[in-house]
Amino acid sequence: MGNSKKVTVLGGGSFGTAVANFTASNGHDVYQWMRNEQQAQDTQKYRENSRYLPGYPLNDALQITSDLNLALEGAELVFVSIPSKSFRSVIKLIKPKLSPTAMVVSTAKGIEPGSFTLMSQILEQELPGQPIGVLSGPNFAKEIVQSQQTGTVIASEDDQLIETVQDALSAPTFRVYANHDRYGVELGGALKNIYAIITGMAAALGCGHNTQAMLLTRSLAEMGRFAQELGANPMTFLGLAGVGDLILTCTSDLSRNYRVGFAIGEGKSLDQAIEEIGQVAEGVNTLKIIKQKADELEVYMPLVSALHGVLFEQKPLAEVAAGLMQGEQNYDVEFTVKNHD
Repeated sequence: MGNSKKVTVLGGGSFGTAVANFTASNGHDVYQWMRNEQQAQDTQKYRENSRYLPGYPLNDALQITSDLNLALEGAELVFVSIPSKSFRSVIKLIKPKLSPTAMVVSTAKGIEPGSFTLMSQILEQELPGQPIGVLSGPNFAKEIVQSQQTGTVIASEDDQLIETVQDALSAPTFRVYANHDRYGVELGGALKNIYAIITGMAAALGCGHNTQAMLLTRSLAEMGRFAQELGANPMTFLGLAGVGDLILTCTSDLSRNYRVGFAIGEGKSLDQAIEEIGQVAEGVNTLKIIKQKADELEVYMPLVSALHGVLFEQKPLAEVAAGLMQGEQNYDVEFTVKNHD
């Protein structure tokens, strides 16, 4: 590891806490900012994020605060672990407090509604001139703090930022891979949440491993097709931030989106499912945004359309599932076919 740096993590959720704790364990000077003063005080005092990561003691060196000035003063690297709906408002808040050379990295997996703006594009718009990046991959916070072997992807056009993040986070149990396709990496992180809802529903309905394998593979094809239309590299989806994150989120009941889908598959309403989980399931909001964009761009996304039909158009689940199997049978691997329109 190189020289110790001041690193700031914005956000009091499970992943932000895991990143902050990990970076502090790597010997950096780390501040974690939480908007809620009581939560910050309790976490600092009891050395545990009892709301989002109960049962995991935090590194003694990690400072938790609700004072944004204290958290950001002199910060060289800032991770933004804020849900997509409040992401822009927090970035506006930090703008006047940032050093002009501070590197800012989003870890949020979502899309801003209305404008179809990804989180790193919000960073571009609000923080012109700052080096920016995206951290994404198959990363459950609970497993990171348990030091289970984990890989993640840092995506940026800025090689120095990539090196800085690799230096801050890399450890024997945490591999940080580089990618220059920021857009593709970020789209992968946002899109996979939709498919996790679908595989959760399928599991609740008693579907077997064949169905799960088909859903995962067709989800990957759909993600790549959509991302290519938007200018991302479809090959990015063969990496950790694409297929890696898709497998994780679609096969584990630790995934909030999977659990929402499972509850709906059991016959609960969307509102009941969300209430039951008690945390943000980004996939529900992302679904609406992607459906609108896919229609606008005329991208064939049968799984997105099917889920949208169930959640927002009151279509019966059984009817939608049957319809999926009767859809057009396309090529298995689209990028090997030259003229597949």
